[in-house]
Amino acid sequence: MTMETKDDRTLFFDLFPLGFRTPSGMLVKMKLFTVPGQVQHDATRKAVLSRADGVVFVADSQVDQVINNGESFQNLSENAARVGLDFQSLPIVVQFNKRDLDHILSREEILSRWSSAPWPLVFSVALTGHGVLSTFEQLLIQLYPKLDHEHGLSSNHGMSAEQFIHAIMGDVHSRETER
Repeated sequence: MTMETKDDRTLFFDLFPLGFRTPSGMLVKMKLFTVPGQVQHDATRKAVLSRADGVVFVADSQVDQVINNGESFQNLSENAARVGLDFQSLPIVVQFNKRDLDHILSREEILSRWSSAPWPLVFSVALTGHGVLSTFEQLLIQLYPKLDHEHGLSSNHGMSAEQFIHAIMGDVHSRETER
């Protein structure tokens, strides 16, 4: 869904449903949502977050976006609490996007600033797809233990974390090459 804003069109949210069948026959359905970070989309972010199993926080690598990134991340933390999610145990990946632009924080600066953070950091260029699949894979690595606990993936379906991630990533890779 898109909406017109005063400066341009803004993506209100995007949905990419993904489904596949595991070797044991289990059907796995995933819904990937994107939600913009502007203040006016806070209610949408809370609604999507309330049913989320994991989150990718996309930060802007540009130097002049450091404060906005911090405020947005704080908003994510506050919204998680508001919708009853334990932020400390929520699978999160922090993706630093726009690595292809000028005037960005260096990789070393980002790693230094986020050195105490427990979340994986991934560097990306969304326009070329660089780092996008790595981000998704890092999220799946964190999600598997939670999903295994809830749905018995390993005991009921004989599916290890590696097999689970390979099944999903293989499907994502094959869908990507079909385009």
